[in-house]
Amino acid sequence: MDERRDQPTRLGLPRSSAIPSAPAAAAALATPSARGSTAPAHNAPRRARPACKMAAERQGGRGGADENKENERPAGTRADGLSDSLGLEILQIVKESQQQHGLRHGDFQRYRGYCSRRLRRLRKTLNFKMGNRHKFTGKKVTEEILSDNRYLLLILMDAERAWSYAMQLKQEANTEPRKRFHLLSRLRKAVKHAEELERLCESNRVDAKTKLEAQAYMAYLTGMLRFEHQEWKAAMEAFNKCKTIYEKLANAFTEEQAVLYNQRVEEISPNIRYCAYNIGDQSAMNELMQMRLRSGGTEGLLAEKLEALITQTRAKQAATMSEVEWRGRTVPVKIDKVRIFLLGLADNEAAIVQAENEETRERLFESLLSECRDAIQAVREDLKPDQKQREHSLEGDSGKVSNIQYLHSYLTYIKLSTAIRRNESMAKSLQKALLQQQRSEEDGKRTPRPQDLIRLYDIILQNLVELTQLPGLEEDKNFQKEIGLKTLVYKAYRCFFIAQSYVLVKKWSEALVLYERVLKYAGEVQAGAGAFTNSLKELPDVQDLITQVNAEKYSLQAAAILDANDNHETESPSQVKDGKPLSERFETFCLDPSLVSKQVSLVHFPPGFQPIPCKPLFFDLALNHVAFPPLEDKVEQKAKSGLTGYIKGIFGFKS
Repeated sequence: MDERRDQPTRLGLPRSSAIPSAPAAAAALATPSARGSTAPAHNAPRRARPACKMAAERQGGRGGADENKENERPAGTRADGLSDSLGLEILQIVKESQQQHGLRHGDFQRYRGYCSRRLRRLRKTLNFKMGNRHKFTGKKVTEEILSDNRYLLLILMDAERAWSYAMQLKQEANTEPRKRFHLLSRLRKAVKHAEELERLCESNRVDAKTKLEAQAYMAYLTGMLRFEHQEWKAAMEAFNKCKTIYEKLANAFTEEQAVLYNQRVEEISPNIRYCAYNIGDQSAMNELMQMRLRSGGTEGLLAEKLEALITQTRAKQAATMSEVEWRGRTVPVKIDKVRIFLLGLADNEAAIVQAENEETRERLFESLLSECRDAIQAVREDLKPDQKQREHSLEGDSGKVSNIQYLHSYLTYIKLSTAIRRNESMAKSLQKALLQQQRSEEDGKRTPRPQDLIRLYDIILQNLVELTQLPGLEEDKNFQKEIGLKTLVYKAYRCFFIAQSYVLVKKWSEALVLYERVLKYAGEVQAGAGAFTNSLKELPDVQDLITQVNAEKYSLQAAAILDANDNHETESPSQVKDGKPLSERFETFCLDPSLVSKQVSLVHFPPGFQPIPCKPLFFDLALNHVAFPPLEDKVEQKAKSGLTGYIKGIFGFKS
């Protein structure tokens, strides 16, 4: 053991195993004497790091340089090695490490690797190695060597590594149930390390805040272990202890420092309510449902269990449900999945109405549509085996479809109506953004355009067409007329935003015609909405649309007149597309924006053909008047030459 570790033992520092209670320690933290009585301490200078250590740290994964800074000696220890006021921000270190190393995206394997690398660096920095490469020698952090708060950090990283491995196995246990045993083993290991951390923090060398955080961390991991074992009472006691400590710590510090503690309290509150429900507190179920409605769903350890609990509760209620009534007809419901969906339909719709923001409302719509699709699939599977029932869907002379087919139509109606409400909700949010003219720089999103709303209303109109084609509702005249009025309403809004898109490109005549079409549709809705006033209450108000269209018409006419005057008064070559390049209009001044674009027209290229004079043609007219010398003598000589001339030529005789 080196000299630095022996110093606290030689000086005979007092030891005490008493742990202050949570309120007493929080009160001590809040008083100036408790927080400022000890002088700041600084450890001895660090030894130079060998080259092998630097090479190992480079191989420690990305972010090695930043992770090295985390292992440096904190500024809260004294230079002579006395550590009577050791402190460790346990929750802050845990949260920052988790957010920076994978848990922001639910990557527990990456966080476990980070914990392993940090443990290796800490052991090298503290010279606290577990033997060498050939032999393992186990070591434990004891009170005698507790001269640096990095020894506490060492145990904390051990617990975090075991916890992250357990959470990774929890994700994999969905498909491989045998991994649940390994999950529980790693959670027990994490609790064991947390117990060791709490035991070391009992020393009088550790400040009161660190003692409380160690107790809360231990209680949190214990509660998670008991939660997985389904020991609800023990888990609830552990979570309550953790919640009490963090609440006391939040009250003892400023608002900025209390944010982390309050976040942890919010995280464990659903777990406490879930444990209370399993113990027998029925009121906890309502609180859990309210939390689910506010957040649009749960996350973390409680997510799957709460969804299973809701399904189980609805299944118990579904045992008493045998039929459903829709549009004057009662249909028996024999499929359990359909019963559960219909029982939860009212709760889901209430949750959508009570949603606090658009994102939560969108998640709830998607959840409801997903459940509805599953119920429809269950009904469709019952329809497939009985082919005769599908062929002879009419029952006698009544003209009614079978009960199972009518139930399928009812579920399809719920799905299409929910899709229409979702698209209408999205359209309203886009209209607000369009009216406020929000810029993309403000919220990081693209600026909304009328074309986005046109697409949404196209989908709504398509859903309405599918509603009119549902089996069993073809002869329902009231239903068909109601859907027709809804179609006119959405057609009016669709025409309005098409006109808005034409206004943006200054197509005044097309926009004016579409505005007139909007007024026509709105007038038809008002004329036929007498008996369907209640069913049209949820739709957008047509009267507001008429008022807006009248105002837009006047604005459009004024803009068209001004635009026409501008075209007559200032007619520039840039507006009159004559196709002349810059080289042909040097003497004419105009502001041509095309000169700074990528398709600037400077000259005609390739150049056009131009007429040029041809090369002169020479005709030899003197040839007809020229007398050539006679050639008869040469012609006769050639005529006389025969065999005799040939022989003479051979022997060299010449004439």
